Amino acid sequence: MSGFAPDQPGAMVRASPNFGPRREGFRPEIILLHYTGMTTGAGAEDWLCNPASEVSSHYLVHEDGRIVQMVRESDRAWHAGQSSWRGVTDINSQSIGIEVVNPGPLAGHPPFPPRQIAAVISLCQGIVARHRIRPEMVLGHSDVAPGRKIDPGERFPWRALARAGVGHFVAPARHRRGAALQPGDEGQEVTRLQAMLASYGYGLETGGTYDGATKTVVSAFQLHFRPKKVDGIADPATRETLQRLLAALPSRVGERAA
Repeated sequence: MSGFAPDQPGAMVRASPNFGPRREGFRPEIILLHYTGMTTGAGAEDWLCNPASEVSSHYLVHEDGRIVQMVRESDRAWHAGQSSWRGVTDINSQSIGIEVVNPGPLAGHPPFPPRQIAAVISLCQGIVARHRIRPEMVLGHSDVAPGRKIDPGERFPWRALARAGVGHFVAPARHRRGAALQPGDEGQEVTRLQAMLASYGYGLETGGTYDGATKTVVSAFQLHFRPKKVDGIADPATRETLQRLLAALPSRVGERAA
């Protein structure tokens, strides 16, 4: 039983009961990417369509490139959980969720197959066109829920998506010698780091102390933009990569799309 016509051409439909209306005044402005973190794609699909799970996503992309739509793009799927971005805390009302079949830590973070990533790119391109999603609003679950979630993980090919016109990405800065900011540090440089992360969209207070929350957000930033070394330490390469991202923003951060 399909239940509705797919928004994405070529997608199969398996309707999930786990959805509701978007909050008044909200529309899709974020593409939020996840990995399933389960042993099989079939098991993940069943779970996302099981009313007992109380979770869902708009799409599931299997390892062979098959795309399954479970919730209409106009509706609010239940995939983000407790999260925030640019001060918005109801990410489910603001996003379209895509679950990418991958076991993650259950199998040592295996790579994503090329056919699967090609399907993810095509799907994202369609969503971007339908909803005018801005590049910097293509995010991972770890971006909006630092510390609570790590998906889609350090093996997710953000660079490949950006080359296809999906998402905002710059080449990570090369490692170089220099003082790192780390837990326990205080002062203007820490405040500046926190302000840059908050300006990009991460939920972080600018108190001037490199506390646990700051380390957690730096780790989330590294997962997405500097995955070769994810340690929560703001070394010079991490800070330079963040500066490059902010300088390359195609639109001003801090404003919701019109």
